[in-house]
Amino acid sequence: MPAPYYLVNRRDFDFLLSAEGQQLLAETAAAGLTPDSHLQLAMRLREQVGAARAAAVLETVTLRQRAAAKFSHAGQMYFERAALEQASAEVVATYRAARYGRLGVRWVADLGCGLGGDALELAAHSHVVGVDLVALRLAMARENLRAYGLDGRFHPLQADLLTLPPLPVEAVFADPARRDERGHRLFSVHDYRPPLGYLDRWRERVANVGVKISPAVDYAELPAAAEVEFISVQGELREGVLWYGDLRTAAARRATLLPGGHTLTAESGAVAVAVTPVQNYLIEPDAAVIRAHLVQQLAAQLGATKIDETIAFLTAPTPPVTPLARTYAVEAAFPFQLKRLRAYLRERQIGHLIIKKRGSPLEVEALRRQLRLQGPGERVLVLTQVGGVATAVIARSYAS
Repeated sequence: MPAPYYLVNRRDFDFLLSAEGQQLLAETAAAGLTPDSHLQLAMRLREQVGAARAAAVLETVTLRQRAAAKFSHAGQMYFERAALEQASAEVVATYRAARYGRLGVRWVADLGCGLGGDALELAAHSHVVGVDLVALRLAMARENLRAYGLDGRFHPLQADLLTLPPLPVEAVFADPARRDERGHRLFSVHDYRPPLGYLDRWRERVANVGVKISPAVDYAELPAAAEVEFISVQGELREGVLWYGDLRTAAARRATLLPGGHTLTAESGAVAVAVTPVQNYLIEPDAAVIRAHLVQQLAAQLGATKIDETIAFLTAPTPPVTPLARTYAVEAAFPFQLKRLRAYLRERQIGHLIIKKRGSPLEVEALRRQLRLQGPGERVLVLTQVGGVATAVIARSYAS
């Protein structure tokens, strides 16, 4: 049973910063807070400090555990649940902040700074004015930068971004809220909180602007004046970024893979790529490459071809050497027929199957049940379209 949600208020936050609060946070973390131990620890804390403070301690320890996947100093930081969910991972914030560092700006405004996840990386290069409407988030951000030894470079400002006039800074990073009050995701830049239109007056005063956006943004809403970058972390698409002014490069679109920092850009117009049957190797571009519409650029770079005009899989006779895609050694490829596929797998005693699909309407788990897999063998099954024909590709993962 999940632990209850508690929204820490300013009074309880001040308690957490006290000597007694710090001791209780340390003791609770050391006790090993888990769903099974939550009730017992909660009862003990309530006897010591009352229900509200006990809930604040438990919520902070719980969120620190969750935040460990994003922040290297999570055990010394403070979080609000909704803000943590939208906070960038440290590896992404570090990568983005490096653009500001290369520009050599001395003062950056972090608009909608939240808990300071981006401010703490920006502050490694510049003084940061962190702007947020919520005083508690600003207080947490200050403590979070202190955990990284950067408190003196963070300057909190509580203000409404819709009415705040542009500040005399050299660059801006904006992180608008992309969820509504019920936690539902907002995909249109016009629905963000605040809508991105407010940045127009900032850009009249400050040319160098970076804006965090949803990677699911509608391409029709992408401004022509900005470089658009899509970022994935270990193959998972995480964020989009708009870059303006001297923060942008000559590229119109960019895909970046972290933690390695590998990148691919659209250096020119459309790239012609042939469509062929599946060859010896099937190539699956990284999610950032696909979202940045750079599959054809990757194909040209690798000397690969497409398997279908509408499908983001590539193929080649020899294995490519690239960090921008995953490669599979093809064992067989044939038009999809359940009976034929089942017989093929049974003959080879394939009992463990990773099923991937792109351009196929089939439901993966329903198909898995129908295949009735048995045996020690392992394969990858790709359900896709090849030249407009529904096709099953059986392959093995290939490591170059």
